[in-house]
Amino acid sequence: MYPILDKIQSPADLKALDLDRLNALAGEIRTFLIDAVSKTGGHLASNLGVVELTIALHKVYNAPVDKIVWDVGHQAYVHKILTGRKDRFATLRQQGGLSGFPKTSESVYDCFNTGHSSTSISAALGIARARDLAGEKHCVIALIGDGALTGGLAYEALNDAGHAKTNLIVILNDNEMSVTKNVGGMSEYLSRLRTKPSYYKVKSATERTLSKVPFGGGMIRIIRNLKDSIRRLLLQNTIFEELGFTYLGPVDGHDIKRTMQLLARAKTVDGPVLIHVYTRKGKGYAPAESKPQNFHGISKFDADSGAVIRSKVKADYSAIFGRHLVSIARHNPRVIAISPSMTLGSGLLPFARAFPSRFFDVGIAEAHAVTSAAGLAVGGFIPVVAVYSSFLQRAYDQVLHDVAIQNLHVVFGIDRAGVVGADGETHQGVFDIPFLSHIPNIALLTPSSFLDLEQMLKYAVSEHDGPIAIRYPRGAEQYPYRQADFEFGKGALIRAGRDISFVAVGNMLSKAAQAALLLEKKGISAEVISLRTIKPMDEALLLLTAKKTGRVITVEDGTLTGGAGDMIASLFAKHGLDIDLVCKGYPDEFIAQANPELIYRAYGLDAQSLADCALAHCVSKPVTIAK
Repeated sequence: MYPILDKIQSPADLKALDLDRLNALAGEIRTFLIDAVSKTGGHLASNLGVVELTIALHKVYNAPVDKIVWDVGHQAYVHKILTGRKDRFATLRQQGGLSGFPKTSESVYDCFNTGHSSTSISAALGIARARDLAGEKHCVIALIGDGALTGGLAYEALNDAGHAKTNLIVILNDNEMSVTKNVGGMSEYLSRLRTKPSYYKVKSATERTLSKVPFGGGMIRIIRNLKDSIRRLLLQNTIFEELGFTYLGPVDGHDIKRTMQLLARAKTVDGPVLIHVYTRKGKGYAPAESKPQNFHGISKFDADSGAVIRSKVKADYSAIFGRHLVSIARHNPRVIAISPSMTLGSGLLPFARAFPSRFFDVGIAEAHAVTSAAGLAVGGFIPVVAVYSSFLQRAYDQVLHDVAIQNLHVVFGIDRAGVVGADGETHQGVFDIPFLSHIPNIALLTPSSFLDLEQMLKYAVSEHDGPIAIRYPRGAEQYPYRQADFEFGKGALIRAGRDISFVAVGNMLSKAAQAALLLEKKGISAEVISLRTIKPMDEALLLLTAKKTGRVITVEDGTLTGGAGDMIASLFAKHGLDIDLVCKGYPDEFIAQANPELIYRAYGLDAQSLADCALAHCVSKPVTIAK
C-alpha cells in the first residue's frame, strides 16, 4: 500500500533515498497519517505540517546518536513513523499503546519526554552541555514552534545558549499557529522576517535576470549561498543573532532539498545556530489546511470529508463555563477573561467575540497569565483565568506569590481537572487539589453538575473576596438530579443513609450515587455527600455523617497524597474520631494514557468498584456508632 514507507524501519533507510523518492515518501506519510489519525484521533494538523522537515532531519542527522528534542511533542508523529513505530499507530493514545508525545521508555529515538510547551531549548542545552562534559561530539537539535516562543522558558534558554557558545542547533518551525492563531510581538516579528517585501523583491528579480544569461544557473546558486548577506543588508540583524546565535533562513520547510542544505550547513557552524523554517499547518489535507485549529487535537473523523465523528452530547463543562461567563460579564463591565492560548478549548471563544476589549489571549504563557491577572485585580477589575489543570502547574509560584499573598480577587477556571485520558501522564489534571489547597487565602470549589458550575461561577465572580478556583472535568458526565442551591463553604446531603457514607468530590458524585443504588440492592444503606467546597470544607456536615454511619469512603478524581481525602482524615483525627475511613483516588504514581472510564475502573473509582469496597467494609468491619 505504501511502496516506500513500508520499507522504512529506521532513519538509516532514508540514507539511500534520492530526492524524488524522499518527496514521494512525504506523500505516502501524509496519506498514512490522515488514515491513522482519523481512526484514533490525535494531533493531525501539526504533524502534516512537519512531514518534509522531519524527513530532512533524519536524512541529515544520525539519530539516535544525534539527539532531537521535540517541543511539546504533538508534532512528533512523523518522527515516530520514521523510527520504527509505524505498525503501532493503530494503538496511538490508547491504553498500553503508542504515546501521543515523545517518550523515552518507548524508543531510543526519543531522548526527552515532552508534553507541555517551551521546554525544548532548555532541555537540549542541558543535553549539549552533558555531551561536552563527557567529551562527545554528536549534534543536539531542539525543534520548537513559533507558538512556543510565547513561553518565557524558551527565552531563558535562548539567552543562556547564546551566551554560552555551546554547539546547539535550534530549529524554529514557524507555522503561525499554536493551538489557535499566535498572538504577540514575536509572532509579528517572525511574520516580518518571512515576508519582508524588499528582501524577496530583490531576491526574485535577481534570480529572474540571471536565469536568462549564460551560466546564470551557477550564479543563482552562488547568490543563494550568499543570501544571508543580502538578508542582513535589508533586514539588519535578527533578535536571534543579537542573542548570539547564527541565524539561517528563512527556508520553506516543505522544500526537502533546501531544508536539507540548511540542516547540513548548521552542522558545520561553531556555536549555537537557529534555523528558521516556515511550514503550513495541515499541509496536504484541505480540511486541515483551511481550519488547522480544528485539526490540532481532533477526535475520530471521516478521512474523506474531514467531518468529525461526534457523540450526541454537545454541551460540556468548558462550554457551560464560557457561556455563563458571558452572561455574568454582560451585567458587570469589570469582568475580564484571560486565556493562555486555549481560547477554544477553554470555552472562551464566545466571550472573546462578545467582549474583545475585555479578553486577553496571552499566548502559551501561564505564569504571565496569572501575574497579569493579579495586576488587573489591583487595578479594580475581576480577572477570570481559564486554564487546564495540568497547565496551571506551570504558574504555581505566581498563584502563591502574586495572587494569594496579596489576597487578590482572581478567579481561576480550572478545566480538565481529573484524568483526561489519551494525552497521558503530562496532561492528567490530578494534582491541583494538593498544590492549591495548602496555599493560604485560596478557596477551592468543585461542581458535580452544570448547574453547580453556573452557581459557583456566579458566586466566585460576583460575591467572593479573594482568590478562588473552580475545578471541573473534561467532558459532559454530571450528576443528573437537582441538588440544593450552592452555598459557599457548605457541602450537600444527596442521599441519607445509615450504614456507610460516600463523600464525593466533583464529578465523582455520579459514581458514588450509582454505587449507593447498587448497595441498596444488597440491603446496605449508603449516605452520599457532595463535598462542593474543598476549601473551606463543610466540617460540620463531614463530622455529622461520620458519627452517623461510622464508615466513610472519600472519592476524588485526583491524587490521594495531599488530596481531599487526606484533608478529611486530618479533620477526623483532630476531633479524635475513630472512623473506618477509606480514601479512593490515585496513588503516588503518574497516570498512564487510557480512556477515563478504564482509568476509573483500574483505580477502583467506578460505581461497581466503589460498591464492592463499601460492601466489604460493611460486612467485615462492624462499627460502634459514636454518640
